[in-house]
Amino acid sequence: MSSLGALSVGHFLAVGALLFALSVVGIFLNRKNLIVLLMAIELMLLAVNLNFVAFAHYLGDLHGQVFVFFILTVAAAESAIGLAILVLLFRNQASIDVESLHSLKG
Repeated sequence: MSSLGALSVGHFLAVGALLFALSVVGIFLNRKNLIVLLMAIELMLLAVNLNFVAFAHYLGDLHGQVFVFFILTVAAAESAIGLAILVLLFRNQASIDVESLHSLKG
């Protein structure tokens, strides 16, 4: 018996699919606020990570968990770069509106 009790891999995949769908809806419904867009992208990456961990546990293989480690590393770098762009946008435009990004072209 698994250490997760009565939870099967389908339960984790359903939660991952729900989180992924929620993040896609967050991206499509919110086109103005850059912070919410970054949060939706991070939620999407976490949903994919949940699926990787669920499959890795179900198959008894550590490759999925190692892959999750690399995804989290890239996600942290993406957040740092996104927040740096956000600070630059706020300094130049005094706004964090996504429509203001067009004015940063050289």
